[in-house]
Amino acid sequence: LEKDGEEVYQLLAGVDGNKDQSYFLCQLSQEQLAKSLFPIGELTKPQVREIAARMELVTAEKKDSQGLCFIGKVRLPEFLQQQLQPKEGLIFEVAADSPVYHQEQPTFASQEEELAYLSKNIAYTPEMGKVVGKHQGAHYFTIGQRKGLNVGGTKEPLFIIATDVTTNTIYTGQGNNHPGLFKKALFIQQPEVHWIREDLKLKAGEKMEVMARIRYRQPLQKATLFQFENGMYVLFEEPQSAITEGQFVSWHIDEELVGSGVIS
Repeated sequence: LEKDGEEVYQLLAGVDGNKDQSYFLCQLSQEQLAKSLFPIGELTKPQVREIAARMELVTAEKKDSQGLCFIGKVRLPEFLQQQLQPKEGLIFEVAADSPVYHQEQPTFASQEEELAYLSKNIAYTPEMGKVVGKHQGAHYFTIGQRKGLNVGGTKEPLFIIATDVTTNTIYTGQGNNHPGLFKKALFIQQPEVHWIREDLKLKAGEKMEVMARIRYRQPLQKATLFQFENGMYVLFEEPQSAITEGQFVSWHIDEELVGSGVIS
């Protein structure tokens, strides 16, 4: 599109919601988009297969690939185990009624203080839970993960609510509604805030209502961006499960992905 006499390039969601890859392209720049073409963005996967079949391409009926194509025919957990040394550590379970989830909310002197509080990670310690098992390395696991813990005997499945690679400890909670999984806000440090649409960039003190997601294929969530000198907070309307440090959050206006950042 043209804005103030200049060409502005947009990153739009693919028509096929099930195959839309815009989340993985969330760090592209205007310079990169200017040289990019997405020839099948307006087609669904079945339409592409139909065209391939008409052209008698050998891949027309090929099964969809899953996982990471660049590491070959190996599952990610196995790949990580090949690259990283195992290191035995403890798995703790933190009860949903733990006092850590029922602390009185402090009074805030500013909105920035409140957002910092809402986005802060809980600093778990072994005293907060009980040992339920052992693992082969906290670095193999991620927040929100359920599979691979190999711990039985609980009423509901255990989900990872935190990992501590320094002490090689994993903290878990029972069930996908465990309070340790949920937060309403996240923070992005200023060097990690990226706008594809530079013309929409917020100045310190400004805010913007958007739709956002914190992982691939997650339905877009209502959120507000708050820009400050040291970075940006994303405040969600509803608490979000398994907000994970190091992953990307992307923000959208209608079908356009306008910016993203690394969750800190």
